[in-house]
Amino acid sequence: MATARKDMRTPLARVRALGSAKSGTSDHIRQRITAVALVPLSLFFIGFVVMLTGADYATARAWLGNPIVGVAALLLIAAAIMHMRIGMQIVIEDYVTGHRLRSAALIANFFFCYAAGFACIYAVVKIGFSA
Repeated sequence: MATARKDMRTPLARVRALGSAKSGTSDHIRQRITAVALVPLSLFFIGFVVMLTGADYATARAWLGNPIVGVAALLLIAAAIMHMRIGMQIVIEDYVTGHRLRSAALIANFFFCYAAGFACIYAVVKIGFSA
């Protein structure tokens, strides 16, 4: 006696063989890793801003010139940009309809995130090395 296998896909999806893109797990893991990394880095950044409240520009430059502070700032930027890119990619893939619009949005997301990341990294390196 054979039992019928229950399939959640529609008949059209079975014919077209549309299914999982096989990349959801790695995106999920990377999203969670960057989220965990952002917790201590964000706390560091909040502490950094609180300690520099009322300080002048030269003091902030001196603090950012410290290698530990500079590296932590760069790690915060890298983790935040990766987290943002993956999160927006998931939202675009889930909610943007139309193949061309989805492709354009994914490309724009990629370039925007990396342009913002490189701009932030450039600012930190420029301020940190000129201190």
